[in-house]
Amino acid sequence: MNEVELLSDRVAAVQLERRRNRELQRRERIFSDKVRTIGVDKDALDHQVKELREKGQRQANEFKIYADELLCGDRVACVLEQRQKKDERLLNEAIVHFRQHFQQPASRREFDLNDPELLRKQEGVRILPGLTGEDPAQKDRLRKQQEQLRAWSLQQQDELERAKQQLQQEMHQYDQSRLALDDQALELQKMEEQSKKAAAIATKDFNLILAAEIANRRLQEHHEEEESNQTDILNQLNGDLLMENPEQNISVLGLSRLRREYYKGMSPKELQQYTQYQLQQAEDKKRVVVKQREKELQEHQEHMTSARAALLLERRQARINKELRRAMDNTNAKLAQAHDAQKKHLQDVYTNIPDERYFSQFNTSSR
Repeated sequence: MNEVELLSDRVAAVQLERRRNRELQRRERIFSDKVRTIGVDKDALDHQVKELREKGQRQANEFKIYADELLCGDRVACVLEQRQKKDERLLNEAIVHFRQHFQQPASRREFDLNDPELLRKQEGVRILPGLTGEDPAQKDRLRKQQEQLRAWSLQQQDELERAKQQLQQEMHQYDQSRLALDDQALELQKMEEQSKKAAAIATKDFNLILAAEIANRRLQEHHEEEESNQTDILNQLNGDLLMENPEQNISVLGLSRLRREYYKGMSPKELQQYTQYQLQQAEDKKRVVVKQREKELQEHQEHMTSARAALLLERRQARINKELRRAMDNTNAKLAQAHDAQKKHLQDVYTNIPDERYFSQFNTSSR
């Protein structure tokens, strides 16, 4: 009978293989000391790797955009430079064209003087036969040139003469204005000196008058001060302080108050009253001291009674603690004996010692 592989068997085999692979991976994770003790968060690491790749990709894109902008700017600069060079070339060509067509050497004023080959370059000039190379208008041309040069030189001389006259006139006007300014400055200086002199004289007079007023005021103040001193001396000699008037120590607030600055001591009546008052205060103080001593003696007796009672309570508590300690020691001794007996019994009962075969049966599966 032919063996036929069914679809369900194939699915079961695939599922079994998947479970085996999953079990192997799980055993590797569980029995790996590093993973078990330290631990690795693969999802977090994958996320970090992904962020780093995205960051690198963003930086690469930014650099690419920056490079493209630089290339575009370079292209624009090259285009502008080529356009500028083209404009300069066209301008130079236009200048050359203008000079060739509108600034010919023949159109210059000094062309006849600097070009001895003028007659040969002229067009349409007819030369008599048999007179090749002769210049019949040479004398007239030279005469006109000399007249023209003479006119130019006279014109230059006139211009130079007018410039000299104008310069002399300007220098004369400058000298006149400078002299006028110097005269005005001298007048202003004289006026300033006169004003300073008048101000100095006025200041001197004012200072003399002020000094005289100050001297008179000081003299008057000195006289007034001497008069006030004499009056003060007389008032002090005739006053209540030196005369020792007994009524001067009475204050304006009443007979029970005295003025300290005028007080000269107590009267015999006041001394007698003060002595009686001191004797009464001494007796009151003695009574207070006696009462205080009686109170302290009573408090001392109360403290001694309470201390004696506290000592009796402390001794009683010590006896109770000693009895409790003795009972606890007896209990602990009994417990120790029971523990030793139990330990000895366990040693007699459990005599088998586990070997490697006992420990090798553990951790054989991830379950």
